[in-house]
Amino acid sequence: MRFFFSAGEPSGDIHAAALIEKIRELIPDAEFVGFGGTHMQQAGCQLLFEMTNLAFMGIVQVIANYFQFRNLLNNAKKYFRKNQVNAVILIDYPGFNWHVARAAKEQGIPVFYFMPPQLWSWASWRVRKMKKWVDWVLCPLPFEERWFKQHGCQTVYIGHPFFEESRNKIADSTFLENFYAQYGNAPILTLLPGSRTKEVKMNLDDMLLTVEYIRSLFPKIRPIFSPVSISHAEYIQQRLTELEISIPIFVGHTQELIRAADCCLAVSGSVSLELLACNKPTVIYYRVGIIPFLIQRFFRRTRYITLVNLLGIDRQLSVKGVKRAKTDKVANKSPIFYDDSTWIIPAEPSLEDRDRMFFPEFLTATNRSKDAAAYFIHWLSKPAHLATQKRSLAILLRNIDQIESPLGQAAQTILEKINQ
Repeated sequence: MRFFFSAGEPSGDIHAAALIEKIRELIPDAEFVGFGGTHMQQAGCQLLFEMTNLAFMGIVQVIANYFQFRNLLNNAKKYFRKNQVNAVILIDYPGFNWHVARAAKEQGIPVFYFMPPQLWSWASWRVRKMKKWVDWVLCPLPFEERWFKQHGCQTVYIGHPFFEESRNKIADSTFLENFYAQYGNAPILTLLPGSRTKEVKMNLDDMLLTVEYIRSLFPKIRPIFSPVSISHAEYIQQRLTELEISIPIFVGHTQELIRAADCCLAVSGSVSLELLACNKPTVIYYRVGIIPFLIQRFFRRTRYITLVNLLGIDRQLSVKGVKRAKTDKVANKSPIFYDDSTWIIPAEPSLEDRDRMFFPEFLTATNRSKDAAAYFIHWLSKPAHLATQKRSLAILLRNIDQIESPLGQAAQTILEKINQ
């Protein structure tokens, strides 16, 4: 059997590689080919192109690389025509992957969306493409499964593979031992500046101001940067040098630095799930330009930008026995979504919405570093409140991480649907 994968983001590359390994456990002689990154290649996938090099933000960069995307799509079409492919498996990256899905369907190849794009979050009309070009949506989030079903898509809830991947990770004990020997005599604040260069540049100065506010009251706090790449580390170090600030930077040890932290400051992203899995009280911070901020107020449908908040509040209401009669019949009728009649969402969450957050979050076009710092100051000055926060996160993880192997569930579902 031959499976064609298409992943355009670094996180998608990791999830795809894990799924490839799980499928190979069930079919040892299976072949894997497609677009992705180094993790997929290491898992045994033949890459037609290293797509993760094209993980752009913003329409301008996409347009500038239009001809490259078109050539890649033509390569996929040729491959589908000339080779037997049993299934096409897409991972997020909807702009390009819609075209891959359409090309596969034109050749009669079953299409699965593993880790689908968050259409429920913004620009929900795109679900028409999902319904038309994708056979099965493998949903990692329970409310996501309900949403896609409400919009006529065939779905299977598999649980989130991030929790399985987190359980299987082995921390670098030597690194941790050396780290604790050098920095373990003070509270650790791990700084996670984002996975994309634009995110790092937009948020870095605000993160440094947040640290400055915390240090004014807790001078012993030890901030540590954990960027995802050497280029990001170099940019951060350059900025620290310009500002004459000294903060250690470690690349390639995100898991260890999250585990070592007392609390974390993170730019929004899937890393929030790892922070939950490691039971770390966290503030999520995401600064964007004024124009993107205004645009998202017209298109965003979720009350929160952080997956942990969406999962936690959805689960919390389910446990309390909140009736879902309306949610089962009408899309977006849920406390985690703004009502469809809300034409432009508020610039700031309501007090009720903010009180519900498991991870305090800030989506902003202005400097909110002082507000972000206030949460850390509260936790550090009142250890009992920090302990309460950790207990809440532990209960939440226990409630939502109930599928033993989401990757196994995904692999089994794909094979079953192909055989049908």
